[in-house]
Amino acid sequence: RLLTVTGVQTCALPIWRGHADPPIMESRSRFHDLGPGVVAATSFAIADVVGKVALIDGTDVLTLSTFRGVMSVVFMFIWLRLASPPAPCTPRQRWIALGIGVVFSGIVFGLFEAIARTTVAIGVLTYFAYPLLTGIVAALLGIEKLSIVGAAAALAAFFGLALTVGAHPQGVALAGIAFAIGAAGCRVIVLLTTRVFLPGVDARLTTWYSLLSSGAVFVVISLAKWHWQSPATAVGWIALLALSVATLIAVLLLFVSINRIGPFRSAVIMNLEPLLATLISAPALGEILSPLQMVGGAVMLAALVVFQLKR
Repeated sequence: RLLTVTGVQTCALPIWRGHADPPIMESRSRFHDLGPGVVAATSFAIADVVGKVALIDGTDVLTLSTFRGVMSVVFMFIWLRLASPPAPCTPRQRWIALGIGVVFSGIVFGLFEAIARTTVAIGVLTYFAYPLLTGIVAALLGIEKLSIVGAAAALAAFFGLALTVGAHPQGVALAGIAFAIGAAGCRVIVLLTTRVFLPGVDARLTTWYSLLSSGAVFVVISLAKWHWQSPATAVGWIALLALSVATLIAVLLLFVSINRIGPFRSAVIMNLEPLLATLISAPALGEILSPLQMVGGAVMLAALVVFQLKR
């Protein structure tokens, strides 16, 4: 997921209170202001679920990541051609963004490996520990302060996550949890690197260079292994295409949301992704959480919002 994809998921969404969000004007409709962010979170959730559909149909994470990476580069290239040109960056900033893309490939692979090995809800919820980890690491490095309320919210969120994972009736594949945590760790690196080394760089350029290098990583690995595992049926191919389209819609609308209400409010709205992924995966995949897991997930998401507001 950079401000790019799921979760493309993304560099332009660091949650830093030092950058004030624009006020929401009373003359605008609430949907005009909040709608793009809500639709972006919904699209990311749909991408998570259809990715699992493609995996169930026989493709694997490397093939899915390669296909998604190539399609993302194509879509982003077209968008940059049609949109107003972004402000250029320096060669140093370009190399840093390309390096971020290499780390971003770890986010994509880790998240979908987690989804492949466990349920969509648990994989995405575990991955969404990244705002907590980002705030904690930033505080340890002296980049920003962590308040007592923020620390308490972080503990509550981790408790909710532990409750969700530990209460799974069939048990949880620990490897899936490990991949999700690894993806969250990569996201922390991406956000903090962007915060420290790429302040003020147009998010579209950061996303473009990151997509280029992350897509190249998957293409090179696939060619080196001479590996391509196609879906078994048309359903899987449709899911792969839906994954690419949903990711594109999510990224484009996330940029719109950031322009309208700012990165901080947009980041808070993105917390809808794990909730919506859970709701969508229930009828689509038959992945239903137990009541205790639902309580744990609700505690985590509520604490996550408090953490972002109060840290």
